[in-house]
Amino acid sequence: MAIYAIGDVQGCYDPLMRLLDKIRFDPRQDTLWFAGDLVNRGKQSLETLRFVRSLRDAAVCVLGNHDVSLLAAFHGLRKPHKSLKILTEAHDYPELMEWLAQRPLLHVDTSLGYAMSHAGIPPQWDLATAQACAREVEQQFVSPTLPLWLAHVYGDQPNRWNPTDSLFDRHRYILNAFTRMRYCHIDGSLDFEEKGKPNETVAQLPHMASELIPWFKYPTKQNLGLTVLFGHWSTLGYHNEDYVIALDTGCVWGGQLSAFRIDKNQQLTCIQCDDYG
Repeated sequence: MAIYAIGDVQGCYDPLMRLLDKIRFDPRQDTLWFAGDLVNRGKQSLETLRFVRSLRDAAVCVLGNHDVSLLAAFHGLRKPHKSLKILTEAHDYPELMEWLAQRPLLHVDTSLGYAMSHAGIPPQWDLATAQACAREVEQQFVSPTLPLWLAHVYGDQPNRWNPTDSLFDRHRYILNAFTRMRYCHIDGSLDFEEKGKPNETVAQLPHMASELIPWFKYPTKQNLGLTVLFGHWSTLGYHNEDYVIALDTGCVWGGQLSAFRIDKNQQLTCIQCDDYG
């Protein structure tokens, strides 16, 4: 039995199959943890969703920002990316969206010592807060009022955690934190504009050097007591430091698709990908 965490697939089905061949994945005994963004930009989002869904209990997948955008498109709230046309015209599109909406925002396995979300866990939250916030928003994705809720939670504000905010404001922050977070400002508010790698960002924006902080390096970050696996940050690439492991190695941009074994030897396995961007 092996358990692997895999970075953002983004519809790159063929590379995913090559990666699974390389690690000799056996769905009868192994498990895959997907860090979100199964879809978008890649040419085979339909095949990717069908495959991961077919794995049933052999796969764990958290929602990423592109997965959420696809659900919003399904409900007529956004225009889907052009790469998703085949998916949106598929006969099983509704069933796939029903399955996708049931994916969690946060997966925690204390016996293994890992938690996984697409973008990470805000530094102000302890594990109990993160789990409670995830459950609160996950309930909305399986509610009959999902389209109405999604229409209210798109936006960048508030970008600072306040548990006493109104319902939609609190949910908007929680959703953004789990699916879009990269940098924090010095006051703890989230920055949704800058996407670059930390060292390169400082070089290009020296006036922001003391202002933009990767969420996992925030000075007063809570100790969660486990390691956080996340994707979303392709310019950061693979990063393993101080109980955080970044796994988005930019497959859809011509980088690599990566699998990190979490149950045994913490081995990283990568394969090269085509550029679909």
